[in-house]
Amino acid sequence: MPPTLASLVHHSALKLTVRAGEDRLDVPVRWAHVSELADPVPYMEGGELLLITALKLDAEDPEAMRRYVRRLAKAGVVGLGFAVGVNYEDIPKALVDAAEEEGLPLLEVPRRTPFLAISKAVSAAIAADQYRAVTAGFAAQRELTKQALTDGPQGLLRALAAQVDGWAALYDASGAVVGAAPEWAGRRAGRLTAEVERLRERPAPASAVVGGGGGPERSGPDDRHDDRVELHSLGTGRRPRAALAVGTASALGTAERYAVHSAIALLTLTTERSRSLHAAQQRIGAAVLGMLLAGEPDHARAVAGDLYGGLLDAPFRVIVADATPAPAAADGGGDPFDGLTEVVESAAARAGEAVLVVPEGDRLVALVADGGAVAEACARYTASLENARAAGGAGPESGDEDGLVVGLSAPAGPIAAAAAYKQAEQALSVARRRGRVFVEHEQLAAGSVLPLLADDAVKAFADGLLRALHEHDATGRGDLVASLRAWLSRHGQWDAAAADLGVHRHTLRYRMRRVEEILGRSLDDPDVRMELWLALKTTSTD
Repeated sequence: MPPTLASLVHHSALKLTVRAGEDRLDVPVRWAHVSELADPVPYMEGGELLLITALKLDAEDPEAMRRYVRRLAKAGVVGLGFAVGVNYEDIPKALVDAAEEEGLPLLEVPRRTPFLAISKAVSAAIAADQYRAVTAGFAAQRELTKQALTDGPQGLLRALAAQVDGWAALYDASGAVVGAAPEWAGRRAGRLTAEVERLRERPAPASAVVGGGGGPERSGPDDRHDDRVELHSLGTGRRPRAALAVGTASALGTAERYAVHSAIALLTLTTERSRSLHAAQQRIGAAVLGMLLAGEPDHARAVAGDLYGGLLDAPFRVIVADATPAPAAADGGGDPFDGLTEVVESAAARAGEAVLVVPEGDRLVALVADGGAVAEACARYTASLENARAAGGAGPESGDEDGLVVGLSAPAGPIAAAAAYKQAEQALSVARRRGRVFVEHEQLAAGSVLPLLADDAVKAFADGLLRALHEHDATGRGDLVASLRAWLSRHGQWDAAAADLGVHRHTLRYRMRRVEEILGRSLDDPDVRMELWLALKTTSTD
């Protein structure tokens, strides 16, 4: 605790007597300052105990004393010490009344107590308080380090919450709460997602303070809205990898500040160490992926060991992501895969699922559990990204993801990994041609083939194949296109097709011979009939 007026009054060597403001002696004293100026306010910072002898004051003038005391109080002076037996044998009544009226503590300083003794007492108390704070800070650092080593981030959060007499929470790179202490703090921390997201948009290190107030009346500790919350980013990269929230009832003291800074340092070291381990894991993952694609699942399992859990022993899906411009942008911009990578890895961490993520040149490849939380999170993320693009935005977080395109394979096992990779590539290619962000291979293999005909190249082929027939019909000399469509739809049955058209079958036969003459192709060829049917279906979807 810093020195207060009460502690100075109880200091046995100073012999101070309270003459006014007895109910305000618990105010901290930042310094003791001597000034005989009639107006010392310009030289005050607030929090001082002002010591005077009234050498240049008319201390017996009530109006002058009211003005003097009022200015001191407005300037933040916490107390006034008056030395008796120097210029006045006693504190003048006018000054006592003014101090009582303003509520400013007034202390009588006996002649045998020099001002220097008071200054030394304040200085010694401040130094002792700072020493206690530093000692407590070192003790907190030791405890936090111990808990971090024995129980990981969660143990560190518990220790930090105890040190600050509040709560603490840790957020991952996506802004999700991954740990909180005490247990009820998880709900409180979850309400700060928007503030954490804004913090993550700033270069690290960054911090912010979220004030309390507002919100419904709380019914328990987890409903607290009136606390003071400090948010700190964690990590040394361009974008913060995590964030720490610390909630307390009031501003942090020196010891608590040491504890928070220690926690930030420890969590940052953990984050950076995790990034190094993550890079090593990616290298192993690249080797595992290469073996799977080369048709060597047994070798892949041997290299992976327990690193990817049961991912290689159960159906998985392959994700292939591409982006334009490429990740290695010349302007040093952000990786366009950052958002997708964070979503995938955060979902895996929260769900306890294994995931294999491998940067592959200008692509990102991932193996995720079939039907798991990671695949679902990827679908949600790409859907939000596609909606943002449709609305004219660049993406849910930044422009880094503006060129992202993702393909997802059907479920497969280690033996069929190469086929699944090709499926994901096919889905990626279709997504790019359609201007989509995300396409699943099952969307291509199931249902109608007609959506595939929306490709511009297919439409150009169809237009070229049927152009001569359309030009013929435009002259009014027949209806070859409609006749061809009716004949093909009836699988070459003349009577049925002629009935659909309302013409004689001989008329239909004549029109089909004209189609063959104009196109230079035989309708007896099944490939020709297939191409013409697809061309007709393509033009009918325009």
